[in-house]
Amino acid sequence: MADAITTAGGRATALTADLAASPAAVRDFAARASQALGGSVDILVNNAGIFPVGPTASLPDEDVAALLATNVRVPHDLVGALAPGMVERGRGAIINITSWMAHIGTPGVGMYPATKAALEQLTRAWAAEYGPDGVRVNAVAPGATITPGNQATVEILETLTAPSPAGKPGSVIDIAHAVRFLASDEAAYVHGTILDVDGGIVAARVS
Repeated sequence: MADAITTAGGRATALTADLAASPAAVRDFAARASQALGGSVDILVNNAGIFPVGPTASLPDEDVAALLATNVRVPHDLVGALAPGMVERGRGAIINITSWMAHIGTPGVGMYPATKAALEQLTRAWAAEYGPDGVRVNAVAPGATITPGNQATVEILETLTAPSPAGKPGSVIDIAHAVRFLASDEAAYVHGTILDVDGGIVAARVS
């Protein structure tokens, strides 16, 4: 991705880290990101997430721990590390990526959407906490979306979304457009919003 950005004439630096390893790993990553960007981070998109699923009684303990660490603690720790700098500068935007599944109940898929619902509540709390200091916090809740990582399930996603108003799965570009809007000055008056980008699958869900 960084190569594609630089090839197109932009500037990008790729950084890697095992953010779920520990809070210290998150703080180190935040410091490296700030340094790479000239000392400050103005926009944070909490996009990392994992999706192990299974019946409640048999979901492995390690999967539960990993879900909570990656989908809840990591965003919490990143915001804790980077939002104070945004507050100090009086500006910033934080966008959390949640999920349409946080808005419905699905048998055998409890823990993943629970973590995304937690992130939506953190979005509202952070909007209240940081908004008065110029930092906007919002979330995008994607619907069933085709990504490079789920090509094997495209037919399932197409069947799932066929009855929805959009009639098809979303694309990563659909989600990116929403994130770009929330990060831009065009969304200057948008705080604490969960923006559903799901093709209407939740609004029109009948089963």
